[in-house]
Amino acid sequence: MEAEDRKSAEHFLDLIRRSKRGRFKLYIGMSAGVGKTYRMLQEGHDLLASGVDVRIGYIETHFRKDTHALLEGLPLIPRRTLFYKGKELEEMDVQAILNIRPEIVIVDELAHTNIEGSKNEKRWQDVMDILDAGINVISAVNIQHIESLNEAVKAVTGIEVQERIPDSVVDSADEVVNIDLTAEELIARLKAGKIYDATKIEQALQNFFKNEYILQLREMALKEVAAQVQRKVEAEVVPERKSRPERFLACISSNEVKAKNVIRKTARLASYYNSSWYVLYVQVPRERADRIALDKQRYLINNFKLATELGAEIIKVEGRSVASEIMAQCALRRITTVCIGKPRLTFGRVLLATDAFRKLLRQLSKADIDLVILS
Repeated sequence: MEAEDRKSAEHFLDLIRRSKRGRFKLYIGMSAGVGKTYRMLQEGHDLLASGVDVRIGYIETHFRKDTHALLEGLPLIPRRTLFYKGKELEEMDVQAILNIRPEIVIVDELAHTNIEGSKNEKRWQDVMDILDAGINVISAVNIQHIESLNEAVKAVTGIEVQERIPDSVVDSADEVVNIDLTAEELIARLKAGKIYDATKIEQALQNFFKNEYILQLREMALKEVAAQVQRKVEAEVVPERKSRPERFLACISSNEVKAKNVIRKTARLASYYNSSWYVLYVQVPRERADRIALDKQRYLINNFKLATELGAEIIKVEGRSVASEIMAQCALRRITTVCIGKPRLTFGRVLLATDAFRKLLRQLSKADIDLVILS
């Protein structure tokens, strides 16, 4: 009863905090050049015409003629100047935004990494500070910058995007809007010089702007926005339809690549169902602190950090039987779905592991828990 009272009080406090927080609108696109910045500036003019105090906190037009023209008439909060490695650089002035307190601020390039010495490492963290201060924000990001899609984007394009935002940032948006173009329209814009200057067009056509890449990135963007809308409907329109809350348990080993994949894909599932999720690492005797290799320790630390950024709760336990520890956590946390990586075993090891795996399957089945094997 005490736990229920505490949970109720925390929920009420969360509602109060949310009511004081600024509203967050996020434009998502499949790539550069689809028109996210253009749309934000258009919206800025519409808001200004309606008497709203809207200002530009940071915008990057890349000197695209039509986009740059829309800056005319919009109030701009000057950027702050910093010196880094002998160069004069500019960043968004978060403190000036907090001091001026406009009703709405437009902030471009959400995944941007701030110059060393800034208060926050990432621009999305600046945006969270602005929202917490009760200021509304309109921002934009490309689909390839969402953390849990990193591996999927790399598989499509062969490029690992370095600047990323946690999925929780997208989930926190009050409104998510997809800026969409067909592959043909986007490539035509690129060739016409409306996205990059002539010296960069050929290189772009060999990278993100291949027709097959655009189609797959477009699908990702459409799915992401559709999933966000679905979550909003479930949370605000039909909450009574949920029979039981979904809870996901991602089981990882000290294998860096496989663990990252399991974490990211489980994060996508949990995000889709708007549910709690956990990452479980069972430290077997051969991986005790005094036995595990240093590189594996680093992998684990990095993967725990990734999981935390994506919204997971980390569970680290010691045990001889991984299957038994999984079942114990399932019972304790009321898990509905267990996610594991695709086993990479030799035939001999498969034979040895069969009994343990069958036992786990039987126990999961008995407890009405789903098992998802992630490729």
